[in-house]
Order: sequence, then structure tokens, then C-alpha cells
Amino acid sequence: MLPGIGMFGTGEVTHVLVPILRDKGFNIVAIWGRTGKEAEQAALELKIPFHTAKIDDVLLRKDVDLVFITCPPFLHSQISVKALGIGKHVVCDKPMTLMQSDALKMVRASQYYPTLISIVNHSLRFLPAIAHMKRAIQEGYIGPPGPCLDQMLIDVKVRMGPLFNRKRYDWLCDESMGGGALNLVGSHVIDLVKFLTERKAVRVHGTVRTYAMYASHSHTGIRRVAAPDVCTFQMELESDGSTSSALVTVNINCHESNNAFQQEVVIYGPAGHLTVRGGDLVGHRLNAETGAIKEEMLYVDVQDLQFSTSDTTLPRPYVKGLCKLVGALRDAFHPNKESAGWIKEPVQAAATFEDGLYVQAVLDAIRKSSNERCWTKVNICTESPTNQQKQNVLANAAARIASVSAIRADPSINHTGYF
Repeated sequence: MLPGIGMFGTGEVTHVLVPILRDKGFNIVAIWGRTGKEAEQAALELKIPFHTAKIDDVLLRKDVDLVFITCPPFLHSQISVKALGIGKHVVCDKPMTLMQSDALKMVRASQYYPTLISIVNHSLRFLPAIAHMKRAIQEGYIGPPGPCLDQMLIDVKVRMGPLFNRKRYDWLCDESMGGGALNLVGSHVIDLVKFLTERKAVRVHGTVRTYAMYASHSHTGIRRVAAPDVCTFQMELESDGSTSSALVTVNINCHESNNAFQQEVVIYGPAGHLTVRGGDLVGHRLNAETGAIKEEMLYVDVQDLQFSTSDTTLPRPYVKGLCKLVGALRDAFHPNKESAGWIKEPVQAAATFEDGLYVQAVLDAIRKSSNERCWTKVNICTESPTNQQKQNVLANAAARIASVSAIRADPSINHTGYF
């Protein structure tokens, strides 16, 4: 028996997830929305039998064993910790939280309940081309796996349309609430680099900018957009002690028209390079004897989705990766007759809450680097903040809390999510 699903959130991710979950055999039994009207509308559209605006009404249902959290990020920590505490499996959307202190609470909750699934939705890990790329690196396609890692140059380029709905003003329009190119796309890239190389960033240098600063939203007039639509950053990865270390360059631009999406991940090594373009993997290997470079297709994405995605702006690689992630969850529960039982192997590749904490630390470092215009060390929080640190965090978060309160109090503002 597959576990019953409780959905937290009514945005675009939820509308994409529900058909995927049903296609894999899961039963969605409840959905939560910010308001009763919002929850009712989503339940009607998605044909979910129970809806509510109270978090506990979903978590305390006996037929809910697994929760998907796709609501605004400031609620992720609260729902995740409470869900794990009462024995529910958790899949949390990214960005995992807004602050490392909240992410650390989630990490400790997952460590305290190791028999429960607790993963972050970094779906690119499950994209077949990415899995083939990692295998090729491990097999020495671009050079010896050990020494090669310190000589890598990784180049990531993402071109896409706006990350927010121009007709509605919501949390996606404000970086302090989790919106923007760095939070929504950069988090995927940071996690992807760690997944492929199995090494963390030690220092970063970034530039984060908002160019489309104003947008006309229906019913709310002209609103200021505080979510960055362009970000460029570099990361230096851990080294094994040699003089050099792998360098990562990332460029994300959200100014493409007609919601066009282009993503390219290139990893250069001493013996060649690998390129994932969209869902395809291309290899270029150097012939040591002749010096010629041979190009070959290592993986071609020919599998189509089982349902239409024409109504969503979510990029197809992320949706396909999400399909694979949900399939892995099904396989994790499928061999067991009881919904509480599961096996770890199918979801072994998924991003853990520890991975989410690391990603949050890198995001914080990139923002600090952009503000101070210098290379910045990545500091991962390992202890709960002291009283003085808590006061500093609260002082720095004053604007963020004010933004959250204002948006939650405004009934004309939509609270949906992106990928």
C-alpha cells in the first residue's frame, strides 16, 4: 500500500505534482491552503476530497502518511518539524527555508527520526542525463576520478522567462520571502554541483541584480519587485590538498520571452568534457595519440511525459526530474505491505535536509558577496544561535517579517509557488 498524501500549497508546483503522484499510484487525500477559499478552489480543480486552511487538520489525519510541502518558504520549517514529530514522511520544496537557523531545526528533526523520509525537492538529481553524467565522471570519461576533480571547470548557463506571474503579486516577487532567480534556480544549481562532484563550495563570489523592478499587477496596481531576475556567481570547491581546486561559474538570466527555457551544464576535465543540454548528454573525449576530439551522444532524451504540461511554465527538465523522484518514492514504499514501511535504496540519490542546509549556507554567502563585492567564505551553521545572535537575526529579518505580514494580510495577493 502506498502512503496517503497531504499537500501543503495550492500553487503551480502542486498542480503539476498531483497528476504525477496519481500517475504513480499515490492517493492524495487532503490539501492545505492559506485561506479556506484558496484551499477549496484547489481541491475542486484537483479533485481532492478534503481541504482546509489549518495545518494540523492535514497533519493529524490518520490516512496522511507523506506530506509534500510546496507552500511559501517561511512555513517550510514549521510544517516539516511538526510533521516529522508526529511520524509523517516529508518532501519539502526548495528553497528549503529562509534562514539557516530554521534549516538546522529541520536537520535535527530528520536526525531524530531517521526512520522517516525527509528529502528536498531538487529534482535535477533524478534527470536521466544528469545520472549518466555523474556515472561518466566516476568512470573516468573526462579524466581519472580522483585527481580530475581538482582540475574541473564547471560552467552552468540558464536562460528562462520571468519567475513570477505578472498579473499577481505574491511571495515570488520578494527575495526575502524566497523568490528570485538565486533562490528558485540557483539553489538547484548549487545542489546539482555537489551531487555531481560530491564536493562542497568553500568560498563564493556573486552578483545578484533586479532589473525588472516594477510590474503592473491586476487589482493591486504597480508593485515594486524585489526578487532578482539575474544572478552570476562563482564557487571554489573543496580540494584534496593540491594547489588547485575546481571552479564553478553560473549564469542565470530570467529575461527570455515567451517563457523559453535553455539550460546547459558543462564539465571540463583534462581528458575531455561532458555537456547536458536540456535532457541530452553529449561527450567530447580527447584522443591522447592523435590529439583529436571525438564527439559522441551518450544519452538522448526521447521519453515524453505521460500528461500534458502545456498549461505550466515549469521547465520540462525539472518536471521530468520530478516524475523520476516521485517514481523513486513509489519504489521505496512499493515492496512493503504496510504504508509505514519503506526501503532507502530507491531514494538514495535524493537531496537530504543536510544537503538543504548546505545549499542555504551557499545562498547566504552569495548574497553577502554581492552586497560586499568580494569573495566570501561559506559558513554552515552547526549550532543553534546564542541569544545575541538571535537578536541580530531578528533585527536583520525585520524587513522580511514586515513583508510577510503585509502580504498575508492582503487578500488580493496570491500565495502560490514556483518550481
